[in-house]
Amino acid sequence: MLKGSDILKIVKEDILRTLSERKKKVSLESIKAEIRVSYPFLSKAIKDLEEENLIWVEKKIVRLTKNGRDEAKDILRKHLVLEKYFKETRGKRKAHEMAHILEHYISMEVIDNIKKLSTLKKESVSLIEFEQKEGLVANILLGIGLFERLVSMGICPGEKIRITNKIPNGVIIETKNKKFALDKIIAKGIKMLEYEKS
Repeated sequence: MLKGSDILKIVKEDILRTLSERKKKVSLESIKAEIRVSYPFLSKAIKDLEEENLIWVEKKIVRLTKNGRDEAKDILRKHLVLEKYFKETRGKRKAHEMAHILEHYISMEVIDNIKKLSTLKKESVSLIEFEQKEGLVANILLGIGLFERLVSMGICPGEKIRITNKIPNGVIIETKNKKFALDKIIAKGIKMLEYEKS
């Protein structure tokens, strides 16, 4: 379950990305229609973005400031890299949906790893079949609900994970100093590549 502060961060990033995609001024009504969240969250996000000097609101029209354009460019860049990566395995619509989820949780280091994954021609294998102790998540071929749950745990494409133990019904992994036991069915849907330090 997301905390209020997490939801607020996501809403703020969505507002910045929306303004960046449209490259012009956008009405508050248009933002409300596109970012479906309760009005108190939307109102707080807009107020915070104004105070942070990232947007400017006048007569119910919202624009990015120079600082806002810089920040929005990074958010949009993450989204586009993720969308491009997922198009090959999930199709355009699902790729957009998955990028929209993932863009809020990952660092630029993970984005760089995803770019590297796009250029690799190696075949990935499931986490259950993976023989190395450390690797990169190449893809997650599970439904959107499980995908979102794994991402919230820090398990996402481009992320390094370490296998600490294989158990009869699954595998125990470590990522970002957290350990997780994954069921065999879930582990089969996580595709891995050997991690190569560059």
